[in-house]
Amino acid sequence: MKMTKKVLSILLAVLLFAACIPFAAAAENDPFRISCVVNGNTETQRGLTWFTNVDCATVVSYTDGVNEYTAEGTSSAWEGNFVHKVLLKNLTPGTTYTYKVGNGTVWSEEGTFTTDNGDDKAEFVVFADIQASNLENFEKGANVVNTALEMYPDADFVANLGDFTDDSTNEEWDFYDEAMGKINRNVTLAPVAGNHDGLGVWDWFETMFNLDTSDSVQNLNGVNYSFDYGNIHFAVLNTNDLLSISTAQLSWLKNDMNSTACDWKVVLMHKSPYSLGKDAKWPDALYLKSALGPILDECNVDLVLSGHDHQYLRTKPLTNDELDEDGTVFVLAGTAGAKRYEIREFLVDNFMPLDYIEACVVQKDGYGNYFNGTDFNSVDEANIGGVFNHISVDGGNLTLNSYVVSDATNEVKCIDTMTLTKEQGLNVPTYDGNNSTPDYIYGMGIGVSFASLALYTLTEWIVIFIKMLPELLISYIKTGTF
Repeated sequence: MKMTKKVLSILLAVLLFAACIPFAAAAENDPFRISCVVNGNTETQRGLTWFTNVDCATVVSYTDGVNEYTAEGTSSAWEGNFVHKVLLKNLTPGTTYTYKVGNGTVWSEEGTFTTDNGDDKAEFVVFADIQASNLENFEKGANVVNTALEMYPDADFVANLGDFTDDSTNEEWDFYDEAMGKINRNVTLAPVAGNHDGLGVWDWFETMFNLDTSDSVQNLNGVNYSFDYGNIHFAVLNTNDLLSISTAQLSWLKNDMNSTACDWKVVLMHKSPYSLGKDAKWPDALYLKSALGPILDECNVDLVLSGHDHQYLRTKPLTNDELDEDGTVFVLAGTAGAKRYEIREFLVDNFMPLDYIEACVVQKDGYGNYFNGTDFNSVDEANIGGVFNHISVDGGNLTLNSYVVSDATNEVKCIDTMTLTKEQGLNVPTYDGNNSTPDYIYGMGIGVSFASLALYTLTEWIVIFIKMLPELLISYIKTGTF
């Protein structure tokens, strides 16, 4: 009897151990940090990325509701995990796909995306600078993005203008995934490299997302790329490139914008050339005005969307850094996160002329203030919250609506609205060459790029900064704001 009990106990232990093996394998192979991004033709392609704890096969199973498909990709080791990438090709325009990623046996939860149908309509959600370091603040940012997608469930894609995390560590990206994972599986993302995603954390940005890097001038600290959606051509810049932007990337932007027949031209970037935030007094961001301005003007760019300074600001249309009703509108998109910057009034009429401002909303700590045309201290507590933006294009009309999601009540307040109109069919491409940058060309331009930034700093920036310095010091003495 004792022997029988002993045998039964051993058998039970073996069975329990065997039963645990599939679960242990599943845990090791479970996909995480899943993202679906624009990659090339938005009508027919998507780039998928995910991570696992151990190396395994890289497989995507997807369906259009009628047919089922599989695609395989590659994996590589990255910072203690393994990153998997698959490029889905030959998709059908205007079609919703359901997909799951895994190793062919262990699968993720399902996600969805819808391809561009090729008409002249498009809508997208824009946010920036969640830049969190703990789960609580990532969840606050995710709440803002979820609110945006609840309001605009038909948005074609989401643009994140950079600073996904604070220090770009495994822990922070895992927090990001925990808070944003469901969102990231079910939207198409157009990611922009922020300084917290690229400067000093080499190759993180390119590793995290499966982007078309064929024309990127370099991929070490971010990626520049372009794509069309509807009747809009988007150029995504990397403002970590040699601290601001390289001559190679400037050349790329000019060629890229001259290669499209789309009626609308939009630039997505992280650092902002027009701002009243704490980073708007330093030359790396301000240099973008003189470096990008001539190209934006020559190529008739309609709209520039940026982040970095954690506040909302929209300029009037500008050409050659002057008011012009046919010029480019610059939007500093606010922050979806909890870290917000107050206005630096000493920048006004120094680096940022007062009459350039069309709308400005700022939140910090326990108050929100808005610019009413003359005063930067008009208080409205409904302004205290995370910001998102919705942009839609329908033929010759582009409409921007920007919102604050209240920290206190989660209520949504529209803080700005704008509509641009234009005649369609006037844009004729003037460039059809190879817009990639050989390594030696990029290398040869490094000295010129740094020299251009240094020349701007020593001849333009320093003069204005010294003139502004007394106001800056008074601000610091009175309020501690620098």
